[in-house]
Amino acid sequence: MNILLDSLASTFHGDAARRAVLDEALRDGLPGPRTEAWKYTSLRQLERRSFGPVETVPAIDPLLLADIPGPRAVFVNGRYSVALSLTTDLPDGVSLQLLSEALAEGGDAARFLQRRFERTDEVFARLNAALATEGVLLRAEPDARSERPLHLVFIGAAESEIPHEDAQALAKSSHAPDHAWHLRNLIELRAGAALTVVEHHFATSPHAHFINALTHVHLARDARLTHARVQAESDRATALLRTDAVMARDTEYRRVDLELGGALSRHELNVRLEGDNARLTANGVLLAHGRRHVDTRLGIDHIARDTACELTWRGMGAGRGRVVFHGGILIREGADGTDAALSNKNLLLSENAEIDTQPVLEIHADEVKAAHGATVGRLETNALFYLRSRGLPEAEAQQLLTAAFCREPLSVIENGELRDLLVARVDGALATLGMA
Repeated sequence: MNILLDSLASTFHGDAARRAVLDEALRDGLPGPRTEAWKYTSLRQLERRSFGPVETVPAIDPLLLADIPGPRAVFVNGRYSVALSLTTDLPDGVSLQLLSEALAEGGDAARFLQRRFERTDEVFARLNAALATEGVLLRAEPDARSERPLHLVFIGAAESEIPHEDAQALAKSSHAPDHAWHLRNLIELRAGAALTVVEHHFATSPHAHFINALTHVHLARDARLTHARVQAESDRATALLRTDAVMARDTEYRRVDLELGGALSRHELNVRLEGDNARLTANGVLLAHGRRHVDTRLGIDHIARDTACELTWRGMGAGRGRVVFHGGILIREGADGTDAALSNKNLLLSENAEIDTQPVLEIHADEVKAAHGATVGRLETNALFYLRSRGLPEAEAQQLLTAAFCREPLSVIENGELRDLLVARVDGALATLGMA
């Protein structure tokens, strides 16, 4: 018996096809330490926990969203919030539909839900396929363009929005209910479209809920997407997120992922460069402090000719935190002219922190340019000495170097206001460590 899977399965309400997917997940169970993709992330504690469905949604103070302008779609504990969302001013040619609406309508609107996940280690994707009933479908028509970011906001909250100190006591109480929700999203850009999308995953009060979200990204020919994702969940939350992207010919996909919160967080980024001359730039910052466990897994698949990926990732471990990073690049036969580069640098800020990094490069084509590298170390002593020799105190010198280390991946974002917002999020997380 698996307490986690049994509790999640008890919330099922779907058709026979989705029930079959759920039965597959229950049959195969959770991946263990012998499963390569989960080798460094143990689920033993999680599998003993029970989560119930979201029955009621707490009220959220709109002022907490003051720095996230419209257009925005807001979900609280997996439920769409009309009161907090601002969707009346969408750019021309851009539409936003709830997954629940698409399911109610039937037809082809939610056909992406039919995708199958064959590997046994994809249990959470299978659970999502079986249990997700809400999310957002964001579509851009051919040649639709907007420089203004569209925000997708996913908020986790305690049972009620009560004063912070009381919420902390509630979260630690055995009577505090823990909930689970499963979200399925689609971001689809048709030929020649260009958009900027920002995902926010954060908590407004302490909680220990379980979030399972899967986002599909489909880019048609000549489309351009800038995509930022900020995960800053509660210190006791479990966030298992996945992004699957498919790129057609002459597309450009730029994204930044910030992993700044949660007790256990894992994000899988899978990108298939299926069209000639597709270009991917995917950068990220991974911050594990306290006892946080941060797991990021990249699977970049070069299929067509003359494709390119540039991956710049920075990790930091403090306290007893642990960072796990897998950077996988596959260059298939026939993908000649590929240009692939991965850089993963990591800082250890305490004796008890741990960082595991695994860059993997697999090449089956000729005439390619590919490089990958990973390092784990401490702040550069020469740089510290240089700053201190010019009168900076040691703590301030460390702050400057740490901030610069984390800000490097953000340079991929061309929009100045969005880049400033991401810098503020990183600096805020570093401030909790006394590092900003």
